[in-house]
Amino acid sequence: MSEKKKYQFHELYLKKEWSYQTGAVLLALFSLALVIVTGKSWGVTGPLGMWGGWILSKLGIAVDTWAGFKATPVASYDIWKDLPALTNIGIVVGALLAVLLAAQFKIKKLKSIKNLWAAILGGLLMGIGARISLGCNIGAFFTALPAFSLHGWIFWISIFSGAAVGSKLLVKYFM
Repeated sequence: MSEKKKYQFHELYLKKEWSYQTGAVLLALFSLALVIVTGKSWGVTGPLGMWGGWILSKLGIAVDTWAGFKATPVASYDIWKDLPALTNIGIVVGALLAVLLAAQFKIKKLKSIKNLWAAILGGLLMGIGARISLGCNIGAFFTALPAFSLHGWIFWISIFSGAAVGSKLLVKYFM
């Protein structure tokens, strides 16, 4: 068997970029499969909030008294029974596997301390925004718009406005 024939699948599906249309169709199919299997729409920030609460509780902070943890107390939280949490883990593992299989994994050196602060500030603002909007872009946008929810449209306007402002600030202060 020739070397070219032997690795054709790898070269075709793992090394070359997929089209946006292919990505969109796969995202829709996986999202539909998730709803069918779990009975829930795709959500990311809920489990991340629980993980943060769990970490804080291990540091001695009584988070079960906080409003965000009244419905599901941290003390009774089990990550292995939380299907959205397992989906989050799957996203991270799948992304790592994809870059490894495509031979694209790289550890890069920080260009400047400004880049580090931009990443920290951006992550904090995204986290705060996700909690205020009651979900990340998946729950507040991809799940809300097809359900014709008003908050999905407000989120859509807000996220694109925020991205425009954030991009200008990034270029002006952090680049």
